[in-house]
Amino acid sequence: MSTTLPATTVEMPETSFAPASSEHAVATATLPVQAPSVRRSRLDALTGMRALAALNILFFHFSDPKIFGPFAPVVDNGYVSVSFFLLLSGFVLAYNYRERADRGLMRARTFWVARFSRIYPLFLFSLLISLFVLQQEWRTRSHGEFTWGVVLTLLLAQGWSPTLCTFWNTPAWTLTTDVFFYALFPWLVTLRRPSTRTRIVWSMLAFWCLSFILPALYTLLNLDGDPHPGRYSNGWWLRFIKFGPLQHLPSFLFGMALASLNDLIPERSRLRTVLGLVAFSALYVILFYGSHMPYLFMHDGMLMPLYGMVVLALAGRNFLVRLFSIYPLIVIGEASYCLYLLHFNLWMFLHDDTHLVERAGLLRFDPWLSYALIVGFAVAAMYLVERPGQRWIKRLSHQPPRFREPAMPPTLP
Repeated sequence: MSTTLPATTVEMPETSFAPASSEHAVATATLPVQAPSVRRSRLDALTGMRALAALNILFFHFSDPKIFGPFAPVVDNGYVSVSFFLLLSGFVLAYNYRERADRGLMRARTFWVARFSRIYPLFLFSLLISLFVLQQEWRTRSHGEFTWGVVLTLLLAQGWSPTLCTFWNTPAWTLTTDVFFYALFPWLVTLRRPSTRTRIVWSMLAFWCLSFILPALYTLLNLDGDPHPGRYSNGWWLRFIKFGPLQHLPSFLFGMALASLNDLIPERSRLRTVLGLVAFSALYVILFYGSHMPYLFMHDGMLMPLYGMVVLALAGRNFLVRLFSIYPLIVIGEASYCLYLLHFNLWMFLHDDTHLVERAGLLRFDPWLSYALIVGFAVAAMYLVERPGQRWIKRLSHQPPRFREPAMPPTLP
């Protein structure tokens, strides 16, 4: 995303067209030679946008939104940043891999190893530094539930269980959704795609409508007996929809279709700038009245078209791209996966487990001090854990470096 989810600037991988075997060489000898793939543009502005989205999730979980002044509505509804990340992952994966798939060079095993190497080392690290949370889980759950929680979490499958989806590391529920997307992607990217703007837009509209099905059923059937579910509602069916992978699949498919639409719009088109300005303005108005919006629809799906407009704007060349491409945002954006996955338990460690900030007499500088410590720790984890772990797994897999992997992070919620 740089995004579809962390070295993390988004660019198209360079492809080697050397045949893998003599049989392959014979089979392709009569085919016309294809020109090397064109290197895709870096998407630094989307990396910067990822930084703001990840920071917004941190602020949403641990702040009084009023301290952010005019941006209070954005922070108060920060949960919507998760659906932005999931849509963006579909966009960037398609952006990076679609041409390779069209050339018959998409290898599922190579793709899955690359995705695993990006998400699992940092995920495992996040669990190891959160053993104090595991102790709390042991005290508050039955032994059977605790055992299942550990097993499902280590397998990145906890998101399928409404009762265990936030086990051990609350934000990590999105990794189950990521894994679900990654499992489907090598097949999805080979499907025939609409080739005109009109047909692409209609497909995106269909995916958007698809995202309303489960929330509408939940509302109409009143499945949890809660006629007005909100941020603090905790019903079983609500958690199934909020944290389960199925509800988020339309966002991913929307993002993949968006990548096709992006290729049909010139990078310097004024349309991108107009879409971006309209989308940012509309998002602010909707979030300003966020408490009056249907929560479950807002949580994933309702803002999909506006997010798509933002992505198109920041994937072009205009003043918005320059605004979101400043160096500090790019650095934090590259570390956004680390920031997202580590922020929740790090805050708990600083404030609930050790009371470190309070004992050091620095509470008057909070929450800004804690924010700085967490962001700094996330950037350090990117360099010291995430990237070395990724390289180690790739070496361990003994896969020949036929392709340079796209620089992009795993999907953040």
